[in-house]
Amino acid sequence: MGLAKRIIPCLDVKDGETVKGVNFVSLRSAGDPVELGKAYSQQGADELVFLDITASFEGRKTFTEMVTRVAQEINIPFTVGGGINELADVERLLYAGADKVSVNSAAIRRPELIEEITKRFGSQVCVVAIDARMDDEPSTLKAETSWHCYLKGGRERTERGLFEWAHEAQERGAGEILFTSMNHDGVKNGYANEALARLSDELSIPIIASGGAGCKEHFRDAFTVGHADAALAASVFHFGEIPIPELKQYLKNEGINVRL
Repeated sequence: MGLAKRIIPCLDVKDGETVKGVNFVSLRSAGDPVELGKAYSQQGADELVFLDITASFEGRKTFTEMVTRVAQEINIPFTVGGGINELADVERLLYAGADKVSVNSAAIRRPELIEEITKRFGSQVCVVAIDARMDDEPSTLKAETSWHCYLKGGRERTERGLFEWAHEAQERGAGEILFTSMNHDGVKNGYANEALARLSDELSIPIIASGGAGCKEHFRDAFTVGHADAALAASVFHFGEIPIPELKQYLKNEGINVRL
């Protein structure tokens, strides 16, 4: 059966509350992150991800306090990200109780950060998050260049291609890749399974699928078609559209190895 596939609710945190948008914009409130995290833990989520999406100095203080509260309330692993630029940020969040950190913009700007984190804390602590958008229709010649990595919560395009950057992140010691397709984010039409399958087949570290969950079948497809190791979602969980126990039972019935 291999390792169990993981279901991971993601909580975007802004000014101490959970928010959710579509294609990275139009945010609406989804409740208290600590209470939501606790509820997901009780419902059978395998892990949680908390992202500080406005990591200004003040926001960081609020966010670190929230991480401490989360650690006291839940008993499953959780990852935190947003505004992590140096080892001091990683240290602060791990000491507050996080199990892993997710780095995105800072790692693209300074890839050595991945090595610094893994040398100090181990590769299992370092999740490299990649926000990528397919900007051009791929041709056989341009399969690589069609997916561009973006910085600053999807606001700034880089010339890094999704696949070459994911390879480099793995080589530098990343423990996991969290790939969010910006084209699919919040649209609920399914995950970017073709890109996921390529990442999963080419890399040896776990790939977390993000962006596009709208129904239970989309999770199944991320695992069967996209070969993802974990599937992350936000609004379908936050707004009660797909209860986690129901999702896991469905996946089990579809022959996918999940922890019930």
